Amino acid sequence: MTKGTITVTSADAEKLRNLLREAIATDYRSSPYLTHLRGELDRARIVEPHQIEMDVVTMHSTVVLRDLESGETSTWMLVFPEEADLETGKLSVLAPIGTAVLGYRAGDMFTWDTPSGACSMRVEKVLFQPEAASREG
Repeated sequence: MTKGTITVTSADAEKLRNLLREAIATDYRSSPYLTHLRGELDRARIVEPHQIEMDVVTMHSTVVLRDLESGETSTWMLVFPEEADLETGKLSVLAPIGTAVLGYRAGDMFTWDTPSGACSMRVEKVLFQPEAASREG
């Protein structure tokens, strides 16, 4: 995975660390997805929710991603594992692309490894971010 600077809210970091702690007690404790998420949280710049920039991908953000190889775009909401539903566009933060996109902002590019090789994406736009929406409302 390309290691650019990422930003995560303190509220998301706390929930994600709780998710990691709970997973340790399950059969998923040795999952590479948990290791990747832990690594992302360890390197993240943590800010208070009201300080997060409005174009950063946070939990429950809806984001448009562009595959840099094919040029195709896709729209996803980043969610916790129990909310994931690919048919409705809800992507788990524990999915490789979900972990990879967390904390990046519109315009950022990121790469992660897949079984078929490296995949590169660009965050085209953050359509919805809960922290930004709470400031507007």
